[in-house]
Amino acid sequence: MLLVVAEVYRQQLWLYENKKQSIEDRIVSLSQPHVRPIVRGKASKKVEFGAKFSASSCGGYVFLDHISWDNFNESGDFKSQVEAFKIYTGYYPESVHVDKIYRTRENRAWCQERGIRMSGPPLGRPPKNVSKEDKKQASEDESIRNEIEGKFGQGKRRFSLGRVMTKLAHTSLTAIAITFLVINLSTKLSLF
Repeated sequence: MLLVVAEVYRQQLWLYENKKQSIEDRIVSLSQPHVRPIVRGKASKKVEFGAKFSASSCGGYVFLDHISWDNFNESGDFKSQVEAFKIYTGYYPESVHVDKIYRTRENRAWCQERGIRMSGPPLGRPPKNVSKEDKKQASEDESIRNEIEGKFGQGKRRFSLGRVMTKLAHTSLTAIAITFLVINLSTKLSLF
Protein backbone atom coordinates (compact mmCIF):
# COMPACT_ATOMS: atom_id res chain seq x y z
CA MET A 1 0.00 0.00 0.00
CA LEU A 2 2.92 2.32 0.77
CA LEU A 3 4.32 1.77 -2.74
CA VAL A 4 0.90 2.60 -4.23
CA VAL A 5 0.61 5.80 -2.17
CA ALA A 6 4.12 6.85 -3.23
CA GLU A 7 3.17 6.32 -6.92
CA VAL A 8 -0.07 8.30 -6.48
CA TYR A 9 1.94 11.14 -4.96
CA ARG A 10 4.45 11.04 -7.83
CA GLN A 11 1.65 11.13 -10.40
CA GLN A 12 -0.19 13.98 -8.70
CA LEU A 13 3.04 16.00 -8.32
CA TRP A 14 3.84 15.50 -12.02
CA LEU A 15 0.31 16.63 -12.99
CA TYR A 16 0.62 19.74 -10.81
CA GLU A 17 4.11 20.69 -11.97
CA ASN A 18 3.33 20.17 -15.66
CA LYS A 19 -0.18 21.70 -15.46
CA LYS A 20 -1.71 18.61 -17.09
CA GLN A 21 -5.06 16.89 -16.56
CA SER A 22 -4.11 13.30 -17.41
CA ILE A 23 -1.21 10.88 -17.06
CA GLU A 24 -0.45 7.39 -18.36
CA ASP A 25 -1.60 4.55 -16.07
CA ARG A 26 -3.20 6.89 -13.55
CA ILE A 27 -3.98 5.18 -10.25
CA VAL A 28 -7.55 5.83 -9.13
CA SER A 29 -7.90 3.23 -6.36
CA LEU A 30 -5.48 2.52 -3.51
CA SER A 31 -6.90 -0.97 -2.92
CA GLN A 32 -7.05 -1.87 -6.63
CA PRO A 33 -4.20 0.06 -8.31
CA HIS A 34 -4.53 -1.96 -11.55
CA VAL A 35 -8.01 -0.50 -12.26
CA ARG A 36 -7.99 2.30 -14.83
CA PRO A 37 -10.67 4.82 -15.78
CA ILE A 38 -12.04 4.09 -19.26
CA VAL A 39 -13.88 6.94 -20.95
CA ARG A 40 -16.99 5.45 -22.52
CA GLY A 41 -19.03 8.51 -23.47
CA LYS A 42 -22.33 6.93 -22.47
CA ALA A 43 -25.14 9.17 -21.26
CA SER A 44 -25.47 7.49 -17.87
CA LYS A 45 -21.77 7.04 -17.13
CA LYS A 46 -19.07 9.04 -18.89
CA VAL A 47 -16.28 7.00 -17.26
CA GLU A 48 -16.26 3.34 -16.24
CA PHE A 49 -13.78 1.53 -14.04
CA GLY A 50 -12.65 -2.06 -14.35
CA ALA A 51 -11.57 -4.46 -17.01
CA LYS A 52 -12.50 -4.01 -20.64
CA PHE A 53 -13.00 -7.21 -22.56
CA SER A 54 -13.89 -8.41 -26.00
CA ALA A 55 -16.07 -11.48 -26.19
CA SER A 56 -17.83 -13.51 -28.85
CA SER A 57 -20.85 -15.78 -28.72
CA CYS A 58 -21.63 -18.95 -30.63
CA GLY A 59 -24.52 -21.30 -29.95
CA GLY A 60 -25.37 -19.58 -26.68
CA TYR A 61 -21.84 -19.94 -25.30
CA VAL A 62 -19.58 -16.97 -24.62
CA PHE A 63 -15.87 -16.91 -25.43
CA LEU A 64 -13.66 -14.37 -23.69
CA ASP A 65 -11.24 -13.26 -26.42
CA HIS A 66 -9.36 -10.27 -25.01
CA ILE A 67 -9.26 -8.69 -21.57
CA SER A 68 -7.29 -5.68 -20.41
CA TRP A 69 -7.26 -3.06 -17.68
CA ASP A 70 -6.31 -0.43 -20.25
CA ASN A 71 -8.55 0.96 -22.94
CA PHE A 72 -8.29 -0.71 -26.37
CA ASN A 73 -10.16 -0.70 -29.65
CA GLU A 74 -12.17 -3.91 -29.99
CA SER A 75 -12.17 -3.77 -33.80
CA GLY A 76 -8.54 -4.96 -33.77
CA ASP A 77 -9.71 -8.26 -32.24
CA PHE A 78 -12.21 -9.03 -34.99
CA LYS A 79 -10.00 -11.09 -37.31
CA SER A 80 -8.57 -13.20 -34.48
CA GLN A 81 -12.10 -13.86 -33.17
CA VAL A 82 -13.29 -15.08 -36.57
CA GLU A 83 -10.13 -17.17 -37.01
CA ALA A 84 -10.72 -18.70 -33.55
CA PHE A 85 -14.24 -19.61 -34.70
CA LYS A 86 -12.75 -21.31 -37.76
CA ILE A 87 -10.31 -23.29 -35.61
CA TYR A 88 -13.15 -24.27 -33.26
CA THR A 89 -15.63 -25.32 -35.96
CA GLY A 90 -13.46 -26.01 -39.01
CA TYR A 91 -15.10 -23.37 -41.22
CA TYR A 92 -15.74 -19.64 -41.39
CA PRO A 93 -19.16 -18.41 -40.26
CA GLU A 94 -21.74 -17.57 -42.90
CA SER A 95 -22.32 -14.22 -41.20
CA VAL A 96 -21.02 -12.22 -38.27
CA HIS A 97 -23.28 -10.01 -36.16
CA VAL A 98 -21.16 -7.24 -34.74
CA ASP A 99 -21.39 -3.97 -32.90
CA LYS A 100 -20.80 -0.72 -34.78
CA ILE A 101 -17.15 -0.42 -33.68
CA TYR A 102 -16.24 -3.63 -35.57
CA ARG A 103 -17.66 -2.38 -38.88
CA THR A 104 -14.48 -0.81 -40.22
CA ARG A 105 -13.47 -0.75 -43.88
CA GLU A 106 -10.62 -3.15 -43.16
CA ASN A 107 -12.83 -5.66 -41.35
CA ARG A 108 -15.53 -5.43 -44.04
CA ALA A 109 -12.96 -6.07 -46.80
CA TRP A 110 -11.50 -8.99 -44.82
CA CYS A 111 -14.97 -10.54 -44.48
CA GLN A 112 -15.75 -10.00 -48.15
CA GLU A 113 -12.55 -11.83 -49.17
CA ARG A 114 -13.69 -14.86 -47.16
CA GLY A 115 -17.36 -14.76 -48.20
CA ILE A 116 -18.60 -13.75 -44.74
CA ARG A 117 -21.61 -11.45 -44.52
CA MET A 118 -21.22 -8.69 -41.90
CA SER A 119 -24.36 -7.43 -40.22
CA GLY A 120 -25.28 -3.77 -40.12
CA PRO A 121 -25.78 -1.02 -42.66
CA PRO A 122 -23.16 -0.41 -45.34
CA LEU A 123 -20.70 2.43 -44.89
CA GLY A 124 -21.61 5.80 -46.34
CA ARG A 125 -24.92 7.52 -46.80
CA PRO A 126 -27.95 5.36 -45.97
CA PRO A 127 -29.93 4.24 -49.02
CA LYS A 128 -33.25 5.99 -49.67
CA ASN A 129 -35.20 2.86 -50.58
CA VAL A 130 -34.65 -0.24 -48.47
CA SER A 131 -36.38 -3.44 -49.54
CA LYS A 132 -38.52 -5.49 -47.16
CA GLU A 133 -36.02 -8.35 -47.37
CA ASP A 134 -33.17 -6.07 -46.28
CA LYS A 135 -35.24 -4.70 -43.39
CA LYS A 136 -36.14 -8.22 -42.30
CA GLN A 137 -32.49 -9.32 -42.53
CA ALA A 138 -31.36 -6.29 -40.49
CA SER A 139 -33.96 -7.08 -37.82
CA GLU A 140 -32.87 -10.74 -37.63
CA ASP A 141 -29.21 -9.71 -37.47
CA GLU A 142 -29.90 -7.31 -34.61
CA SER A 143 -31.79 -9.95 -32.63
CA ILE A 144 -28.87 -12.37 -33.05
CA ARG A 145 -26.39 -9.68 -31.99
CA ASN A 146 -28.46 -8.97 -28.88
CA GLU A 147 -27.53 -12.46 -27.63
CA ILE A 148 -24.05 -11.30 -26.59
CA GLU A 149 -25.43 -8.13 -25.00
CA GLY A 150 -27.83 -10.33 -23.04
CA LYS A 151 -24.94 -12.47 -21.84
CA PHE A 152 -23.14 -9.35 -20.56
CA GLY A 153 -26.30 -8.30 -18.73
CA GLN A 154 -26.73 -11.81 -17.31
CA GLY A 155 -23.14 -11.74 -16.10
CA LYS A 156 -23.67 -8.42 -14.35
CA ARG A 157 -27.09 -9.18 -12.85
CA ARG A 158 -26.90 -12.87 -11.95
CA PHE A 159 -23.18 -13.52 -11.60
CA SER A 160 -21.83 -10.21 -10.15
CA LEU A 161 -19.59 -9.47 -13.12
CA GLY A 162 -19.97 -5.76 -12.44
CA ARG A 163 -18.76 -6.15 -8.85
CA VAL A 164 -15.37 -7.79 -9.07
CA MET A 165 -13.67 -6.68 -5.84
CA THR A 166 -10.50 -8.77 -5.77
CA LYS A 167 -7.35 -6.87 -4.87
CA LEU A 168 -4.83 -8.13 -7.42
CA ALA A 169 -4.98 -7.80 -11.20
CA HIS A 170 -4.47 -11.51 -11.93
CA THR A 171 -7.08 -12.62 -9.37
CA SER A 172 -9.55 -10.16 -10.90
CA LEU A 173 -8.87 -11.60 -14.35
CA THR A 174 -9.39 -15.08 -12.94
CA ALA A 175 -12.67 -14.03 -11.32
CA ILE A 176 -13.91 -12.61 -14.64
CA ALA A 177 -12.89 -15.74 -16.57
CA ILE A 178 -14.58 -17.97 -13.99
CA THR A 179 -17.73 -15.87 -14.29
CA PHE A 180 -17.84 -16.57 -18.02
CA LEU A 181 -17.22 -20.25 -17.32
CA VAL A 182 -20.21 -20.28 -14.94
CA ILE A 183 -22.36 -18.46 -17.53
CA ASN A 184 -21.49 -21.17 -20.06
CA LEU A 185 -22.17 -23.94 -17.52
CA SER A 186 -25.54 -22.31 -16.79
CA THR A 187 -26.32 -22.34 -20.52
CA LYS A 188 -25.34 -26.00 -20.75
CA LEU A 189 -27.43 -26.85 -17.68
CA SER A 190 -30.49 -25.15 -19.16
CA LEU A 191 -30.34 -27.57 -22.12
CA PHE A 192 -31.00 -30.52 -19.79
